[in-house]
Amino acid sequence: MATVAHAPRLTPVARRLAIRGRVQGVGYRDATVQAGFLYDVQGWVRNREDGGVEAHVQGELAAVEQFVAWCRRGPPLARVQEVESVDVAVDPTLSGFSRKGWT
Repeated sequence: MATVAHAPRLTPVARRLAIRGRVQGVGYRDATVQAGFLYDVQGWVRNREDGGVEAHVQGELAAVEQFVAWCRRGPPLARVQEVESVDVAVDPTLSGFSRKGWT
């Protein structure tokens, strides 16, 4: 009887992002939701009262890194100056990628 090799199960990672620059009023949140689906990650994005944007992203490491790289560029009208990324705990309740209200 032949044995079947299974690919190792990948462990998800999670990051909290603080995005600064011209990122409000330029479609950044909507584009971020689309990027979440494009890169097959879970999480949320919301505006901050300080003019920045905050996001929680989680998924396989390579996908999360691609998503963070996208956040550093943003949509065409955005002018991202800085993206701070901090490792956080994975939230097992998340599915998909959504837009949240202000903080």
